[in-house]
Amino acid sequence: MSEQALSARPIAVVTGASSGIGAATARALASQGYEVICAARREDRLREVADEIGGHVQVCDVTDDASVAALAEAVGPRLELLVNNAGGALGLAPVAEADLDNWQKMYEMNVLGAARVTRALVPALLAAEGGRGQVVFVTSVAADGGYEGGAGYCGVKAAERSMAQSMRLETYDQPLRVVEIVPGMVRTDFSLVRFEGDQERAESVYQGVEGVLEAEDIASCIGFVAGLPAHVNIDRMVVRPRVQPAQHKIHRTGA
Repeated sequence: MSEQALSARPIAVVTGASSGIGAATARALASQGYEVICAARREDRLREVADEIGGHVQVCDVTDDASVAALAEAVGPRLELLVNNAGGALGLAPVAEADLDNWQKMYEMNVLGAARVTRALVPALLAAEGGRGQVVFVTSVAADGGYEGGAGYCGVKAAERSMAQSMRLETYDQPLRVVEIVPGMVRTDFSLVRFEGDQERAESVYQGVEGVLEAEDIASCIGFVAGLPAHVNIDRMVVRPRVQPAQHKIHRTGA
């Protein structure tokens, strides 16, 4: 973490904060008065975000126990908000041609990574002043059901949703809110990562879609639920562009 000491402001941890929804969320929370600990693997991009918002850098690989333990140690006992955003999709192969290494990596990032970070930080969240501890899982409309080529990613996001549902039941008598934010189509580097840097293929995902969501749209929703009174829990918030009324249905101009 950066040398700047933690202040008395409420503390938020955002994983995957080096780009996309994570970076936008770090900015949004900082603007709401949170002291943000930005966690991700890419230190250079992470530092850009943290320096911009006056936050803290914590290089963290959510798939590594020691790395997450270091995050928990850096956070200390005072934490109000955890945003589990780290994750992503790899590939778009049909089940009959599945790259199981990619499936394994997706499970490690999206499911075990979120579980590992949550487990490590729950004690600090439960100790939040005024019972304001809150954990946010950023899943996807992919959790709603399968689509061609999406079995691996749909499966891991459904598993992450199950984690949020179970945890909400397990902690119902404790001062902790558990929220699931469910983005639809968002223009980030998500598709670029999925297609291993193939810019043309990544751009084709958004071709002809007017009003596709931006990372800041999701960040504003996370900021909204974070700012609600401690007795109010948004179990699940589904956020889509207007032209995507369902996961499988998107209006494209000229289509």
